[in-house]
Amino acid sequence: MRTPENTVRSLPDIATEAQPHLAGTLDWVGMGEIQVPVSIGNADGRTVQSGARVTAFVNLTQPDARGIHMSRLYLHVDKSLSNEPLTPCSLRRLLKDFLDSHAELSDRALVRIAFDHLVRRPALVSDNSGWKSYPIVLTALMERGQFSLELAYEVIYSSTCPCSAALARQLIQERFGEDFARGRALDYDQVVAWLGSEQGICATPHSQRSSAEIRVKLVQGFELPIIELIDRVESALRTPVQTAVKRVDEQAFARLNGENLMFCEDAARRAQHALAADERIVDFWVRASHYESLHPHNAVAVATKGVAGGYSGGMDPFAPLRR
Repeated sequence: MRTPENTVRSLPDIATEAQPHLAGTLDWVGMGEIQVPVSIGNADGRTVQSGARVTAFVNLTQPDARGIHMSRLYLHVDKSLSNEPLTPCSLRRLLKDFLDSHAELSDRALVRIAFDHLVRRPALVSDNSGWKSYPIVLTALMERGQFSLELAYEVIYSSTCPCSAALARQLIQERFGEDFARGRALDYDQVVAWLGSEQGICATPHSQRSSAEIRVKLVQGFELPIIELIDRVESALRTPVQTAVKRVDEQAFARLNGENLMFCEDAARRAQHALAADERIVDFWVRASHYESLHPHNAVAVATKGVAGGYSGGMDPFAPLRR
């Protein structure tokens, strides 16, 4: 005899069956790579939406419990992130929902949200603009009733080697000495033409695309300062990569590179000083990586705020930042 489709049936719940021989508490249990849209409010009042991948965890404090309620985590993530912009308050509420729905099982909760944030950026000189994507990772933790929030992001920039620039200048000086004899009167137009030729500018310094990976622990009481903290680091480095580029923009970018020669140590210190001055940051970690064009290995420098027990207390300087 078939059961009518609208009849409420009792479904088996195998997770309630304890396994005493495997009893034990677990640090984290949950779901990874949940796909969900997220919204970020901009300073101009508009909201930008992106596709995100979410990790949702709680701990398991009951050694005899077979598992947690995975579906509850998913439904809370979907309800929260799909219906309201990301803010510290919304993330705090989401973690509280995790714990409330696991009141007998868990006392610690975590959510990590990874997405690419698109920002429209103006060209350096021309009237054009284009989109730039910044990888963002937000990690919120609720532990012993205390809420903490970390923002991680990456800034891509250009770096021109000071050593290479000095060596190139020396070669140009030597070529000038070869082409213009000492004691001979110089013809202004001839020198100007020489300076604009490949014969004259016979060497150039090497530049490379570079990366500043940043993690910041945020003070409570502020909204998410995503764009502000990105801008702070880009302004300190002075040569962030561009989007729409005409020749006038490319020339302006060449000037910026020439005026801001930097080793990876210089870049890390620039970001360090910029972040240390921000009152919204409890602690920070910066890794500047220059993907050298001179050789196949990278030049890397790491800086922290130096807070006792903070990032400088044990973070692997070469651990991957994202995802």
